[in-house]
Amino acid sequence: MDSPESSHGGQLSSSVIAAAFGYAVELAGQWQGATAPNPPVGCVLLDASGKTLAAAAHQRAGEPHAEALAIALCRANDTLHRIHTVVVTLEPCNHAGRTPACTGVILETPARHVWIGASDPNPLVAGRGGDYLAHAGRSLHALVDLDDPAAPQLAAAVTRLIAPFAKHVTTGKPWVTIKQAIDRHGSMIPPAGQKTFTSDASLDLAHRLRKRADAIITGSGTIMADAPHFTVRRLPDFPGKRRHLVILDRRGRVPASYVEAAQARGFLVSIETDPANVLTRLGQAGCLEVLVEAGTELTQSILASPLWDEHVMIRQRLAADDDITVRYRANSEPH
Repeated sequence: MDSPESSHGGQLSSSVIAAAFGYAVELAGQWQGATAPNPPVGCVLLDASGKTLAAAAHQRAGEPHAEALAIALCRANDTLHRIHTVVVTLEPCNHAGRTPACTGVILETPARHVWIGASDPNPLVAGRGGDYLAHAGRSLHALVDLDDPAAPQLAAAVTRLIAPFAKHVTTGKPWVTIKQAIDRHGSMIPPAGQKTFTSDASLDLAHRLRKRADAIITGSGTIMADAPHFTVRRLPDFPGKRRHLVILDRRGRVPASYVEAAQARGFLVSIETDPANVLTRLGQAGCLEVLVEAGTELTQSILASPLWDEHVMIRQRLAADDDITVRYRANSEPH
């Protein structure tokens, strides 16, 4: 078993750092869908023995970032003086906006080592946070360089966490996830009298996808067939979150009563005709991730276009849980 510290400048062992990254990713993942237009970020603070002193995640735009929250917890617990290593899923920011720069907050601690999961994808600020900390005498380390069997999987998880943010800051448009469920015959249409044919585990997944989305796109056919609520019901939703609900309706079929009911449920409803224009507008509104929940025609149309980034396919199986696969469009795959 590795000792908590290595012999290289007091660095903690790779297994300790990997475990901390796993915890940071888990915390950040709990807030996917709540932080737009900011990315979800997790931070873990360790002492010289590898013990976790504090951990936190960014929860909402305008509120403290993950690093500041974790450091504040150490201050409250009188463990600030013990901070040795900072593990954070995204490069700390070096600019002040509605919150102070995280680099400055880190430099107020005795931390000597900072492990970063991913560089900031914003081309205007990428690398500046890490450079600032390095110039201030902190030792910078990257997750991709971690010598641990879990490192590749952790790096992939970190990259997916920030994929919607990365797309938004580089293109101005949101990340588009398509959810598609098909039965064992390849049909997306549920049996008569039913609204679904998937397993409980698949339904749980569907509601997790809704929870992390800032907007939902559907078609008029889905509205006319099912009048779906599109609410998050199988797990707690973020209090006060209002999602955009975009209904593509070229023939003006959606009744006003449905729109009024959706608005009463808290949705920002719009009736549109062009998916590409919709994505531009949603990006301008600060949406990071869009979930497409639609019928066969609209789903296939978007899959045949360059508009989507992630395709979650749920295939019904007879004697086991549904088969769930995730694929990415070639030039959208997180790297």
